[in-house]
Amino acid sequence: MSRQVQRNVAWLLVTVAFLTGCHPVQPAYLFEDGDLSHYKGVATEIEYPDDHTCTLAEVEGALPPLTLSNADAREIWDLRLEEAIQITLANSKVVRTINGRSDLPSDVLLRLADSSVTVYGPALVETNPIRGVEAALSAFDAQLRSNVTWQRNDRPVNIGGVGGLLFAPVFKQDLGTFQTTLQKINATGGTMSFAHNVAYEWNNNPSRAIPSDWNVNFEATFRQPLLQGAGVEFNRIAGPNAQPGFFFSNGVMIARINMDVSLADFELSIRNLVSDVEISYWDLYFAYRQLDAVLAGRDSALETWRKVAALRDEGAKGGELENEAQAREQYYLFRGQVQEALSRLYGVENRLRYLMGLAATDGRLIRPSDEPTVAEATFDWYEIHSEALTRSAELRRQKFRVKQRELELVASRNFLLPRLDALGTYRWMGLGDDLIDPNGKGFGVNESSGSAALLGTDAYSTLFDGNFEEWQLGLQLQVPIGFRQAMSSVRNAQLQLARERAVLQDQELELSHLLSEAKRQLELTYATAVTQYNRRVAAVDEVRAAQVRFNVGAVTLDLLLDAQRRLADAESAYFQAITAYNKAIAQMHLRKGSLLEYNGVYLAEGPWPGKAYFDAQKRARERDASFYMNYGYTRPSVMSRGPYQQIGPNATIGGPHQPAEGSYETIVPGEQMQPTPVEPTNEPPLLNGSPMGRLPQPGVRRASAEMPVGTQQSSFSWGKLGLPGEQPGISPSADPAVQPASFNQPQFGTPAAAEAPQPLNLGPQAIRPYESRARDAAAPTGAPATGWTRP
Repeated sequence: MSRQVQRNVAWLLVTVAFLTGCHPVQPAYLFEDGDLSHYKGVATEIEYPDDHTCTLAEVEGALPPLTLSNADAREIWDLRLEEAIQITLANSKVVRTINGRSDLPSDVLLRLADSSVTVYGPALVETNPIRGVEAALSAFDAQLRSNVTWQRNDRPVNIGGVGGLLFAPVFKQDLGTFQTTLQKINATGGTMSFAHNVAYEWNNNPSRAIPSDWNVNFEATFRQPLLQGAGVEFNRIAGPNAQPGFFFSNGVMIARINMDVSLADFELSIRNLVSDVEISYWDLYFAYRQLDAVLAGRDSALETWRKVAALRDEGAKGGELENEAQAREQYYLFRGQVQEALSRLYGVENRLRYLMGLAATDGRLIRPSDEPTVAEATFDWYEIHSEALTRSAELRRQKFRVKQRELELVASRNFLLPRLDALGTYRWMGLGDDLIDPNGKGFGVNESSGSAALLGTDAYSTLFDGNFEEWQLGLQLQVPIGFRQAMSSVRNAQLQLARERAVLQDQELELSHLLSEAKRQLELTYATAVTQYNRRVAAVDEVRAAQVRFNVGAVTLDLLLDAQRRLADAESAYFQAITAYNKAIAQMHLRKGSLLEYNGVYLAEGPWPGKAYFDAQKRARERDASFYMNYGYTRPSVMSRGPYQQIGPNATIGGPHQPAEGSYETIVPGEQMQPTPVEPTNEPPLLNGSPMGRLPQPGVRRASAEMPVGTQQSSFSWGKLGLPGEQPGISPSADPAVQPASFNQPQFGTPAAAEAPQPLNLGPQAIRPYESRARDAAAPTGAPATGWTRP
């Protein structure tokens, strides 16, 4: 090949390599059929789980939410606070929370599902296979181990000379072993074990008297720590075979404290849930009252607009164009407030539904039927301060942590001792031609050696003769030079204890401040409620006087409209102060640790399966039949003072707390919320021919006394009629809607009838009965549960 041809081929190869580049090429296969259905082009993709959990009926049957355009509540549900708490606890396998947000729905369960509190929490801690109490106790359980093996050996042996007389050139052997051991760790840290070993051997060595024999033995051993790791106290705190700093996993007492802490956490979550329900209940009450107030203001503004429009049509004084526009503007101001108040009411009602575990919308509209108390509640500071420091679940939880650190410090100091163990073994031996022979005999100590001595013997006869015994006693010492790890462990335990004590002291200080603020807010809200009531009465008088003077032309329209607006504000402010006062009472009980008793809630262990009670009784009878061993001064000190008293002495489990007469919880009749300085007349003032509601007499919390409805003939008689906004002349089965017919600009002249509130038909309808959820708070069969009794 010429040089030119070689040059051209080289350039061709370079060009082909440049065009193709460097990339992997799929290999060719002989039997490939092109079916790549098993091929997946991705390594990771989002998939949907194969889950068969049933969806709650409250989710599947949820109706469209109540809004301004969908205000058709088919049924009004008058709900008591006690009933709301009862339904909440019955539907709370998962403890819900609003996370401090009162304006938006909670999404804590969607974001933090793994850390959510459930009724299974205490039971999960109790049954934890690593940190649970039963897991810690299992370290002291007796352990039975047994094994059986059979082995065949057949191997050539490099042997010669004289050794050939004692050993076979091809070694053949059959081995059989049976071992059974029972081992127990006692409370003092010692270990006792009993073992029985059986061995069979056959081999072809000429040195043996007989080809096969049986060896049996029975041995008892013990090992008892004398310094490090010794004592009941240490082993109950740290557990057997503990290492410095690892007391949380094996100690019975540490596991018990973890269980108590989990119960305190569960109690706190239930307490916070009850607090959220009560606050949401009173917020819903105020939402109704606020809607009531703005409805009354809207109706008054509409009536005033109509009167001014009539004067304008007649050309009379007071019917000027600017007066008509001013009256019209105030009407639309109130109408916007009504729309906001109604939407806010729907939101607060939905939040209460969420806490109660109900469907977002089920055709019913919840309306509180309990009236807030208006009597002054007084608390003795020294008594409630002492009670808060005693009954606070947060402090009780932290005190258990302090006790845990104290126990860990005691256990840590044990590691400063050297490891000195006493140990011993005692063994009986047996040898025979057979294992068991009813006609056999034991191997005698005085018999001559040889096959004749073993023939006709059995191993168990030799064992039971007791002629062959072995024993061993000794001490074992281990000393780490310097004890560096033990010293570090003690110092760490001391710092941990100091930290927990410091936290406890500051928690007590913080609780004292919170209780002080709660008492300050209680007195402030009561005083504010009295003031707002007096403001409300004054606003009524102002509206009445302005209305009379406007009718005779003595005042301008703006004064009347301003008085009506201030009356609506005063009405809303009064009921806001009343609800704030009742929430302050609940906050006082929350801070002093009596909120659950105040609402009649009692926490108790849920039911167990019947077999669990049967087994527990059997264990109790076994313990009663055993012999008591007094461990003396090494017994651990007291770590618990007994069950926590949840219910007061004058109350019954399952019912609301009834304070004793003269106690710090007694509600003392205080100053009546009466207008000052003018004494009220015997008959309440009249507005539009309808009496204003009277102020209820002082009484206990949640009394059914009638609350003041308002200074006008406002929306409804509480607890008797339908939705807020009912006007005279409309039947109780038809309530006015708060949504006007349209937002169009009205024509000048007499206000159109469409501007009036339209009735909402709440008459009899074919409503499917709502099946409320009744969940069982107990755990599934076979697992313990911690729940509560419902009030």
